[in-house]
Amino acid sequence: MADKPIRRKKNVEEGGEGVHRRDEALGGGPVGSQNGHSGNNGGTTGGGGQKRNRGFSPLSVIVVIVILLLGGGGSLLGGLSDNDNTAYTDNQNQVNSETSASNNLEEDEVTSSLDALFGSGTGYFDHVPSDWIDTPNTGEFNPEAAEGSREKRTKIIGNDEDITTIMVYMCGTDLESRSAMATRDLQEMMASNISDNINILVYTGGCKKWQNNVISNERSQIYQVKQGGLVLVKDDLEKTRMTDGATLTDFITWTADNYEANRYDLIFWDHGGGTSGGYGYDELYEREGSMGLSEIGSALKNSGVTFDFIGFDACLMATVETALVVSNYADYMIASEEVEPGIGWYYTEWLNAYSKNPSMETPELAKIIIDTYTDKCAANCRGQKTTLSLTDLAELQTKLPEEMKEFSNATSDRISNKDYLSVASARANTREFAPSSKIDQVDFLHLAKNMNTIEGDELAEVIRGCVKYNRTSSNMTNAYGLSIFFPYKKVSNVDNIVNTYESIGMDAGYTDCIQKFASMEVGGQIAAGGTMSPIGSIFGDSSDMGQMVSSADVLIQLFSTMMKSGVTGISGLDSSNSSFFGKNIDAETMAEYICENQLSSEKLEWTVNDAGDDVIKLSEDDWKIIEDVDVNIFYDDGEGYVDLGLDNSYDIDEDDYLIAPKDRTWVSINKTPVAYYRLDSQGDEDNYTITGKVPCKINGVDANLILVFNSENEDGFVAGASYDYIDNETETVAKNLTELNKGDKIDFVCDFYDYDKNFKSRYKLGNTLIMDGEMSDLHISNTEVGEGKELILFKLTDIYGQEYWTPAKEY
Repeated sequence: MADKPIRRKKNVEEGGEGVHRRDEALGGGPVGSQNGHSGNNGGTTGGGGQKRNRGFSPLSVIVVIVILLLGGGGSLLGGLSDNDNTAYTDNQNQVNSETSASNNLEEDEVTSSLDALFGSGTGYFDHVPSDWIDTPNTGEFNPEAAEGSREKRTKIIGNDEDITTIMVYMCGTDLESRSAMATRDLQEMMASNISDNINILVYTGGCKKWQNNVISNERSQIYQVKQGGLVLVKDDLEKTRMTDGATLTDFITWTADNYEANRYDLIFWDHGGGTSGGYGYDELYEREGSMGLSEIGSALKNSGVTFDFIGFDACLMATVETALVVSNYADYMIASEEVEPGIGWYYTEWLNAYSKNPSMETPELAKIIIDTYTDKCAANCRGQKTTLSLTDLAELQTKLPEEMKEFSNATSDRISNKDYLSVASARANTREFAPSSKIDQVDFLHLAKNMNTIEGDELAEVIRGCVKYNRTSSNMTNAYGLSIFFPYKKVSNVDNIVNTYESIGMDAGYTDCIQKFASMEVGGQIAAGGTMSPIGSIFGDSSDMGQMVSSADVLIQLFSTMMKSGVTGISGLDSSNSSFFGKNIDAETMAEYICENQLSSEKLEWTVNDAGDDVIKLSEDDWKIIEDVDVNIFYDDGEGYVDLGLDNSYDIDEDDYLIAPKDRTWVSINKTPVAYYRLDSQGDEDNYTITGKVPCKINGVDANLILVFNSENEDGFVAGASYDYIDNETETVAKNLTELNKGDKIDFVCDFYDYDKNFKSRYKLGNTLIMDGEMSDLHISNTEVGEGKELILFKLTDIYGQEYWTPAKEY
């Protein structure tokens, strides 16, 4: 194997508490699910466990569809042997029987708990090299627009005669009510020496409790920021939903009418979710959703105001899609590709500089915003990933569309010509942002270069030209300033993204490309059996293992049926969000390619190598198909199994076989074993960064500690925390907490399963940890799990995002 996966180095220490649950069941869904604490499978808090359906293969689902389509008969599957037909009939009867039984149960009762725990067809693409693939553009300032770019809409007068009105759309939400992040940023604004040429207007709302004695919790308001204070200028506003585009439009038009200027700037302050999630989470309207990109575009259009720059002091909004939307109404965009640390933009210094020179060119101003933000994060947010970039929207609007079209068509052609592997590998090695959120945003320049095509190289140069300034933290490589949606982890989002693309006028060729890629991915999952659960491996129940299909003829029939019915048999995909399947790629091409490029689950059996180690044998061809490996450990505490999570700390022998880790230790904080889930890895064995999460409650609120292991800190450190949300509350992502405070109470949380395969509930794990010092005092090591049985499994993810669990090895 040319490149072995990056693996975390263990710091094994003696002593420790061992694994032990405490107190009563917490209820709620699995913390190890794709949605963190918000998993769909609400466990019970009493004696009864959650019920589950059997892990039947999507193959049997398709058989039912075929029979329905053919009126109970037909010969679509007639090419199978009698034995195969018998097996199919048994599967069909099983499905029909269980479907009938499930009609009398609540939906969350019939969803397999462990299936939801590990998501729907999602693994991790994270083998990102530690070196920049191309000349880094971090710190390079290029304010000049390329020849042929459209004219800027904002005209700077010069000689300090410019008047600027800065509009801050501040949806305070839980960032303020929990952590006073908005109040701190307002204090930074008030600390600046604001000149008479600068008007700063802030719309406040979307928050249950402002952590100051000025802003109202009862209604929305507009304040003007003055040196040393806030002046209330509009107080007759109702509690308006800040994720409603009409609210944004009203704020912009009112402010422009009352604070006329020749330069207008707009800053969105809140959560951000990028292309799929949009902007904003209003705490007063928790279930009303965010403001999508098309709605942002409509709000800006309806305001009739154009902007010098539009900035996002919010996570994940530096996307090509966002840039294309706001390019119709602004000359520049300032935004972050990655999740922002909680301190956000640092307002004092750039407002001081702007006040001293109100005729400052916009790129110069943006450079100060980006530099001060990056420097403050470096000083105060150790280990947290930081990005912020300036994009020239006038240049992007002119130069990007044609190059993007050529790139999209070339990439689509590779998939059609049975070269999905190279496209999947390019995606696998591309910098991804907020990987645990499964929003599927990757750096666009990095993706383009990874394709190794002329079209990709030419696109990369255009992106580099449009990004006028870019800064990242030292642990962020291959983040060049603009990201884009490219599916892998959550293909159920593809249809929603396509709808967004249609509304914002995204290139049709790129839409075709991602639909084709997603089709191949889903096809690979179906062929593998669609099993996304370790149930069969843990409990030795073959009925929970999927049926792999390796016959091209059968796959052609299955795919054709799915394309007609819109039903895939894959958890999380149904006729309402799988219309992309089969778009622009035929069933025969998919089937033939997948049959030639499959990881056989039959080979994932334990054996012993020459050194006497328990190993999983993998060939060179197997490794070509594998994109990710984690070790999964369940601890038997005498009443059931504690899920300790997913880690990439294991060994590979000289034959490239996976060796079972049998040292009976696990990730611990202050010598308390915790449930740890690896999220992201980058680099190589000499220069790497690995990020993971530890589910917990901070002062009783669901959260995750962020753990970072890198080549400079092999033993790891706690970099901060992030809060979780319940299902469907928001698709946006909150800024990370920068610090834990003295006196904070941290209770680690784990998932627990009984011996009958039921997810019982979440439980507290170990003793309460009370912060009595700095966050840096939290000590990470590996300590012994205890005397109970330990079940060890490997989870492998292939190029289609299909997850495979090996059988459990007991120690």
